[in-house]
Amino acid sequence: MDRPNPDEILAKVKAQDAHRGRLKIFFGAVAGVGKTYKMLESARRLKKEGVDIIVGYIETHKRPETEALLEGLEILPPKIIDYKNVKLREFNIDAALKRKPAVILVDELAHSNAPGSRHLKRLQDVDELLDAGIDVYTTLNVQHCESANDIVAQVTGVTVRETVSDTFIERAEEIELVDIPTEELLKRLKEGKVYLGEQAQWAAHHFFQPGNLIALRQLALRYTERSIDSKLLLYKQAHSISKVWGVRDRFLVCVSSNPGAVRLVRAGKRIASDLGVEWIVAHVETPSHMSVEDRNRISEMLRLAESLGAQTTTLIGQEVAETLISYARSKNVTKIIVGKPGKPRWQEFIFGSIIDKLARNCGEIDLYFLSGESPKHIVKSEPPAARAFPWSSLVWTICIIALCTFVNSLIFRYITPVNLVMVYLLGVTWIAYRYGRRMSIIASFLSVLFFDFFFVPPYFTIAVSDAEYFITFLIMLAVGFSIAHLTGRLRRQTMAMRIREDRTQALYALTRDLSKSSYPDELFKIAIRHIQDFFQCQSIILTPIGDKLETRFDLSSKSDLNLAEFAVAQWSYEHKKIAGKNTDTLPGSTGVYLPFIGLEKTVGVIGVFSSDDTQFTGPDQFHLLEVFVGQTALAVEGAQLAAAALEAESKVKNERIRDLILTTFSYELPEPLKSISQTASELLKPENINDPSKHAILIQKMRDEIERINNLVSELPKLINWDN
Repeated sequence: MDRPNPDEILAKVKAQDAHRGRLKIFFGAVAGVGKTYKMLESARRLKKEGVDIIVGYIETHKRPETEALLEGLEILPPKIIDYKNVKLREFNIDAALKRKPAVILVDELAHSNAPGSRHLKRLQDVDELLDAGIDVYTTLNVQHCESANDIVAQVTGVTVRETVSDTFIERAEEIELVDIPTEELLKRLKEGKVYLGEQAQWAAHHFFQPGNLIALRQLALRYTERSIDSKLLLYKQAHSISKVWGVRDRFLVCVSSNPGAVRLVRAGKRIASDLGVEWIVAHVETPSHMSVEDRNRISEMLRLAESLGAQTTTLIGQEVAETLISYARSKNVTKIIVGKPGKPRWQEFIFGSIIDKLARNCGEIDLYFLSGESPKHIVKSEPPAARAFPWSSLVWTICIIALCTFVNSLIFRYITPVNLVMVYLLGVTWIAYRYGRRMSIIASFLSVLFFDFFFVPPYFTIAVSDAEYFITFLIMLAVGFSIAHLTGRLRRQTMAMRIREDRTQALYALTRDLSKSSYPDELFKIAIRHIQDFFQCQSIILTPIGDKLETRFDLSSKSDLNLAEFAVAQWSYEHKKIAGKNTDTLPGSTGVYLPFIGLEKTVGVIGVFSSDDTQFTGPDQFHLLEVFVGQTALAVEGAQLAAAALEAESKVKNERIRDLILTTFSYELPEPLKSISQTASELLKPENINDPSKHAILIQKMRDEIERINNLVSELPKLINWDN
């Protein structure tokens, strides 16, 4: 029975999560396309339908047509924050949670909140609303998407500081693109419907250039298309829809260990560039044995495909055609590209053809054939060295068959000779599981010979008196070979499942331990310990001090890394790419270096030093190492951001306490101090010194003012604690 697809299970779980609120983003290329206007129109329609909807925060930019849409909608009072003698309007999340409507409008998702707010960014406010089960409508421009930040800076020359991570945007239930022609947008800018005053003039001369707007519109369209495509896949998985919907081309290139398969990768890149579509390169790993040379060749092809911009994957399955088609349907692939068959016709006739199976079962998926490399262009490699024959396994095989013969000799008188075959088949089954297919085939021949020699008349000869025994021998060999094949496959599957289980347990242990700490140093120590234990190799972690790397955690006895190795690590950190041994960049290094890349920055580099030159040549081990590094990077970045948030919050609190103290003393102290000074001056006058009654009154007045100051000082700690 096929194992359930984890992606499909996750999709169903997400689809069944009814507690969390739904997020809808009104998405646009730039400001002024009408995102807020469109959001308010949708809100008014929901209001007419009887939905409990309120306006949490809206930035109208004093546009009359936008302000008109607010009429009749419940508006949540904003939170006023005093910052450096300026009153700032912010979204009041506490009031929103207390009101708890069905739907709330929160404009400008990428906005950074003023100091003193609960969260640093508005998207965190939105996330808390969603966790409370409130649906949220919000707006966002493409330049605020984290993945598009570099492209926007390259096109416009403006680096946007306020960004939203793509992972948060991908959680949106719906993204509605709001777009208008470039000419109309420039007209709106001139009419003052986008920006006002000097800001409008600056935008017209810098950001709002026709070329910039066209590029940003195209970027917004592609981003929306990608988001909708992922939602389509999620919907199909959640509803168990296997049929391919050809709404968008995506093709799959299938490669094997054949040296000519590299041409398929290069051809796939050309086709993807011409069509402007996504492409995937896949290899199916079957239970059949694969040499180290073939594994290295496949690894090189997958790395080449990744460098050319393809997604790569290694699939595990019994049948190549069935596995490919199942994967293609799960990814909504519309075209499959394979190489022309290179096997002789007699082999295809006996063992079947993968091409025929693909053609018969691909259904609505288009199938394309490309020729492989010409034989004269393929460099034949040296034949692999013959493996040593397992003589010990052969001895055990003979012993087991001999044991089966001994058992049969004990029961020979009580059952028919044909039933003795079952004992031999039991021995063949055990040999196939314990020692592999080769020994099980030998055991099948030995079983036939022993059975014929000892239990078939005439006894103790190879001759057969009854022709029916020939049929028994043939069936016995056929069943033995089938058992050998199936048991060998089961053995390899068990080993593969054990390997996958070990990897799953290792990832679970890493994730579990990472969740126990919130300090970057502790997280790095946890990661380096898990990597060293699982991969059985030495490791070193370097973290940045300014722009330079320094060794922080060393479990490799390589604290004295030479300048060349440090240069490789520095290159990996600066370029955010893998470098070093068995890679395309600086392969002469003694170690392989992987950057810890988070969502917003690179937090360090890990160097891994393996004594086995082939350990990280295969895609599985290398990708697993990347997963370890990626999980650690996210955990460390989250810990650093949390620490920075606490530090910022502490600074804000200190600033508020300082302002409170200054405000208190500047407003409350001058009056009593002035009164005390005036009273002291009156006491020094001769007429008051000689008058006991006036002297007592002035002393009492001074004492009252001092008590007033004393009470103020005693109440100040209470005010500070209350404010915190």
